[in-house]
Amino acid sequence: MVLTQYTKEFKYNWRLASPVMLGMLGHTFVSFVDNIMVGQLGTAELAAVSLGNSFMFIAMSIGIGFSTAITPLIAESDAAGNKPYGRNLFKHGLVLTTILGLLLCTMVLVAKPLMHLMKQPKEVVQLAIPYLNIVAVSLIFLVIFQGFKQFSDGLSLTKPPMFATLLANVINIILNYVLIFGKFGFPEMGIVGAGIGTLISRIIMVMYLWLLLDRYQKSKYYVEKLRHFNFDKGITKKLINLGTPSSMQMFFEVAIFTAAIWLSGLLGKNPQAANQIALNLSSMTFMVATGLSVAAMVRVGNQKGLRDYPELRRIAFSLFLMGLLFAIVFALIFYLGHNILPHLYLDMKDVANQSDNMEVIAIASNLLIAAAIFQISDSLQVIGLGALRGLQDVKIPTIITFISYWIIGFPISFYFGKEDRFGSFGIWMGLLAGLTAAAILLFIRFNKLSNNLKTQQSI
Repeated sequence: MVLTQYTKEFKYNWRLASPVMLGMLGHTFVSFVDNIMVGQLGTAELAAVSLGNSFMFIAMSIGIGFSTAITPLIAESDAAGNKPYGRNLFKHGLVLTTILGLLLCTMVLVAKPLMHLMKQPKEVVQLAIPYLNIVAVSLIFLVIFQGFKQFSDGLSLTKPPMFATLLANVINIILNYVLIFGKFGFPEMGIVGAGIGTLISRIIMVMYLWLLLDRYQKSKYYVEKLRHFNFDKGITKKLINLGTPSSMQMFFEVAIFTAAIWLSGLLGKNPQAANQIALNLSSMTFMVATGLSVAAMVRVGNQKGLRDYPELRRIAFSLFLMGLLFAIVFALIFYLGHNILPHLYLDMKDVANQSDNMEVIAIASNLLIAAAIFQISDSLQVIGLGALRGLQDVKIPTIITFISYWIIGFPISFYFGKEDRFGSFGIWMGLLAGLTAAAILLFIRFNKLSNNLKTQQSI
């Protein structure tokens, strides 16, 4: 049967992608825990975390997107057996991500005054700024972690980053509980406590992953003597040329979701809180697709190094199929649970905020229907980006993502997201349109490129 040539790859795809999924879910789970715990304080606090994180998401997208340049290059050098070159790549990647982390932290702190110019609710802005001051610093360590993680993924060592992220989650949950609510003699710090928990957990996450990679036989050679660094202009240029478009791809996508947060803020604190609930739940399922995207990047990169293009296409399509099946399951969960899932985030026994909470639940329930519909598009577009990064094709996909999200998606969100039109649901109509356009165009791009490589090899 023709289908089995793809499904037989599912087991290895899962073995490679599942640790990445758990690791990425771990990053999202930090936000999930923050949202649930902060949501107990009130809708204004939940909206403040949403607003603060909207600035973080933009900066994170640039840092994480840039770091993905490390993975296909390491995967290709690993398949070719060129370990000295791979170690040089890793060191240059780590230096660049560290510099970028410092720049992004500075950018977020400098951008804080924009909150006052965005017509966001005043009480939300006042709560968001102290929180943002702390989590901006954590951005440095998150981007450094990404440098280690993408290197590890490139060697097909996807478990160490997962272990580091899970440890960070446990620490974050404990610190959140203690610092947000003032337990065990600590002062009650509210959302500032959530920021401190995030910062400490990310510092530990970097240190633990470094320690793990130093103990794995396959990665030990690469992480030894990191202080010995000889600048190579060619490697630096290669990483920047691959990383910059990759960061822009992620930026264009994350920025439209961030725009959705800001547009929701124009509707009021309750629509903004509801948007945060739907966005956080959608992020959880997106991380599963991201795991498959990393698997596509690694496996396509390996086959590119081996110059086996028929096998490259077969493996890539097995990942597209796997992503489609996951997306259908998540779509059903969101649709069937759209009235239930938002209740996880709010204290429904809070009489003082009962009317606000009921409004947030109603809005979030509708947004989860839109989220259910775009599960397939969201999954296929991110896997398509991963496969194209494996081919080291980044410039045209960058143009595709810009057109999809900002020429197609954002105008729809802006027009239909007005209070006198569809409100919050109209904002998410634009997200659906942008993701669908990106999924179609990126799949066409990968199919064309990989087919051309296959044809040229057979001539």
